[in-house]
Amino acid sequence: MKRSAFPLPVLPVLPVLPILAVLAAGLLLAPAASAQEEPAITEDLLSGLKLRGIGPAARSGRVADVTFDPNDRATWYVAVASGNAFKTTNRGTTWEPIFENYPVYSTSTIVVDPANSNVLWLGTGENTSQRSVGWGDGVYKSLNGGRSWTNTGLRASEHIGKVLVDPRDPDVVYAAAMGGLWAPGGDRGLFKTTDGGGTWTPVLEISENTGIAAVHMDPRDPDVLYAVAFQRRRHVGVLVAGGPESGVWKSTDGGESWREITRGLPSGDLGRIALAVSPIDPDVVYALAAATEDRSGFYRSPDKGETWVRMSDYIVVDPQYY
Repeated sequence: MKRSAFPLPVLPVLPVLPILAVLAAGLLLAPAASAQEEPAITEDLLSGLKLRGIGPAARSGRVADVTFDPNDRATWYVAVASGNAFKTTNRGTTWEPIFENYPVYSTSTIVVDPANSNVLWLGTGENTSQRSVGWGDGVYKSLNGGRSWTNTGLRASEHIGKVLVDPRDPDVVYAAAMGGLWAPGGDRGLFKTTDGGGTWTPVLEISENTGIAAVHMDPRDPDVLYAVAFQRRRHVGVLVAGGPESGVWKSTDGGESWREITRGLPSGDLGRIALAVSPIDPDVVYALAAATEDRSGFYRSPDKGETWVRMSDYIVVDPQYY
């Protein structure tokens, strides 16, 4: 192998530390460009950012009821179990609280008068039975779409399960009162007003320990009503979530008279029962019942509640939540 005729040049080896020192000095002496530039985020820019509520969320607790205005499908109402009631007029894009500065904060059900969207009915007091339940002071009414409210009574009900307006007469309203959770008595049962909330009359009372959790109406005939009785009592260490007085009751004369409908439903002690009348075929009524002896499940009636058939053994984990 021949050597190259052109020998490679020998480069001087410079000490590393002096070179680094020179470079560092140059960096320190160079002007800092970032210090002279205008910051990307300024106080003026941040001043345009403001915190705003975007709707009922986890911090507000359980959502107890959602109602749509039948005359304006963009307007919705939400009753929150542990904090206020809310309204949206743009299908949920923005919300505003409509039940602030009143004696109670817990709401359970809200109803729009089908004949007049400005008239609202609001039940107070969460309609469940856990330890952290919030209580209320009766039924409120608004004549201006929720801008202001007036308490119409049933102040000792503590927990309103449902409010129902007769579509034929807006002055006829039913209120299902569950009653106090920790003690007996109070306004407990199904109440009816025929003067727009001026006075309330009990039309179905079971006992001082059993209230009415819900009331439903046949859409073809508002005189046909179904009421759900729920016997309960909360103690510090236990919830008695049912008893022999729980059940389903029916009226065919606008609440003047009632009879318990039991054929096909579980016998013995019953817990809370969820009920629904089919809007397609109101002869069909559904029930989700908590019962003893493995009889809990989903039931269906084809004949307006006169007889029931168990369709499945499905039951939610905690029957308090429907």
